[in-house]
Amino acid sequence: MTAFVVLLCLVGAGGDPSWAEAAQQYSLGPVAAELDLRTMLTRHVVRRSCEALDAAAARRREDLESGAWQAWRDAVRASVRDALGPMPYGADGSPLNVRVVSSQERPGYVVENVLFESFPGLDVNASVYLPLARDFPPPWPAIVVPVGHDTKTGVVYQHPAQVFARRGYVAITFDPPDMAGEKPVGNDHFRDGVRCYLTGQSSNRYFVIDALRCIDYLATRPDIDMRKGVGMTGVSGGGMTTMFATLLDKRIAASGPSCCAVPLAMHPVLDGYAACPETLAFGRFGAYDDVDVLAAAAPTPVLLMAGATDEVFAEPMSRRIASDTAESFKAAGMGERFAFFLDPGGHAYTVAMAEQFADWMDRWVRGEASPPAVHFTAADLEALPPEALACHPRQDTNMFTVNQAAAVSLRETRQEDPLVAARTLAGVQDSAPAPEVEEGEPALVWFHYVKELLLKPEPDIALPTTYLYPAADGWRGGAILYFDERGRWTDLRTQGLLTRLARFIEKDAEGLAVLTVDVRGWGDTRAADERYDMAGWGSRERWLAYVSAALGDPVMAMRIRDGVAALAHLRSRPEIDPERVVIGGRGLGAVVALHVAAIDGKAAGVFALDGLASFESLATSESYVWTPEAFYPNVLAHYDLPELVAALPMPVLIANPQDAAKNPLAQGEAEATYGKTVQREGVVAVKAGASEGDVVSFVHGVLK
Repeated sequence: MTAFVVLLCLVGAGGDPSWAEAAQQYSLGPVAAELDLRTMLTRHVVRRSCEALDAAAARRREDLESGAWQAWRDAVRASVRDALGPMPYGADGSPLNVRVVSSQERPGYVVENVLFESFPGLDVNASVYLPLARDFPPPWPAIVVPVGHDTKTGVVYQHPAQVFARRGYVAITFDPPDMAGEKPVGNDHFRDGVRCYLTGQSSNRYFVIDALRCIDYLATRPDIDMRKGVGMTGVSGGGMTTMFATLLDKRIAASGPSCCAVPLAMHPVLDGYAACPETLAFGRFGAYDDVDVLAAAAPTPVLLMAGATDEVFAEPMSRRIASDTAESFKAAGMGERFAFFLDPGGHAYTVAMAEQFADWMDRWVRGEASPPAVHFTAADLEALPPEALACHPRQDTNMFTVNQAAAVSLRETRQEDPLVAARTLAGVQDSAPAPEVEEGEPALVWFHYVKELLLKPEPDIALPTTYLYPAADGWRGGAILYFDERGRWTDLRTQGLLTRLARFIEKDAEGLAVLTVDVRGWGDTRAADERYDMAGWGSRERWLAYVSAALGDPVMAMRIRDGVAALAHLRSRPEIDPERVVIGGRGLGAVVALHVAAIDGKAAGVFALDGLASFESLATSESYVWTPEAFYPNVLAHYDLPELVAALPMPVLIANPQDAAKNPLAQGEAEATYGKTVQREGVVAVKAGASEGDVVSFVHGVLK
């Protein structure tokens, strides 16, 4: 007799304890967790991210103190190159196909607008600010000015470029992908940037390649002096581009990132900021922090700039990274090649910053002060209308289309066994022991017991779990392990799918057990929103997707390991026949279910209901509605879901597979997507327009 029934009997027998006292013993509902489930996943990711960044910092300090700074620097640069993916430039670059758009002389400078290609067909819309030849005879030294998350027509980009031109330097600016500039189509750095995780190529490559190809363009001009190299400086996203480009191209002789570099633990980890995916390449926390990127520029001179009233990159963050970088340059014996300038302004590239960087260029590139020594204020400069800087780049090639082509090409190069690759990608060890478990009391519900559990696969992770099993004496039988992104109870409520599978209300039926689990971040463990999630580009799902990718352990992989742990627990229960377990899921839970079945290899069957049809569709479809957490980093370099399904050794039902927009595929589309899979008649069934009854028939048929 359950504790609840015993308590009711005591109350009914003698009236002692009272009903009010009985209420204090109420024990139904989830098992109380010792940690806050609302913040559990965020805290877990924060802790592990900080540990990874600590390890990177310790490695940097150890190598610099031991005198091995060059080996350390080269390792950081190699990690950056590997994360970015193929980026041909310089002698390896494709033809630039330069097209001059317009030119006009302005007070103190000339501005030319030109188009050239970074990747084949992908236009850079460059505005080139030239000194007046009568004031500064050519050839001129040059400065590349990557624009941040904005457009080159902004005053904070026009004014610095004019300062450089009037100090005797050519300045070239250009719009980054999207950002309200001239290249809006297919270049949304959030929506199209996250797709790049799938192909294993950081979306940062589309920002950096444009800057590097600007150097290629400058090298074609006889009026540019390339003998001592070029400078590069930018603010915010443009500063980030500057930092990374400096590590890749020896032609960059002076670097000036502004309002962009902070200890990553401070931002975006500890402050919960949903940063941009291009700044969070897969696995970067364990390989390089922002200070590593700055310090690995050595021996290139670096002038780091910041705003004292910056709204996001706060002054303490800037001072901290400046101090750490200065120590690193000093340890490498090049302390004079790093400097820090704190402007009194906010998150912007000011005229004062431009003058500081011009002085930096005078020192390290030109070798002398700009003649004549002139100081400017905003009143000395002008703001041209956007049409004066327009280049009208083509829109048909963009971040989306280039990554789309990469995703399609990976079909032909994948050679691995998907079952082995799935285990490696999820970080599953050879054996997965049953996790620690805390169990509540069973409660009778018609002909089944229901029991709430907490599975504890890691010390700081607890997974609320509901277990439904037949109440018949001595029962032992089969079970369904189930995952649902909407929450574990969704398909239990009001005679839902799981109750039908269990036959929980059928008195004489041979019932089944159901274990339905809230893997981390779903159901009761959904991560609570935080302050920056109020921003238009913010959300907890984005933060978790990007930061866990930078950790090198994507949240999708974590959930798959949770599923493997849940399966180990279910099989450990004495009433469960371990050979009669079917794994299933709905939505992204279906993706987890397929991976758990693939990694385990011994399930009696697996079903995927309303699941993502293929990862490739997320990379190749013009629009999508799946959460950023669905973009499993590097997966398309190893396998896609149809290939995983084709390799499964047990009966499989793919019911109502959905495209990137969560539209159910028609039967013909589904069969075309799964290709060879549908030829395994009697083993794999791909059924568009399936009902829940089809799932019930499949499971009961497998476990009959």
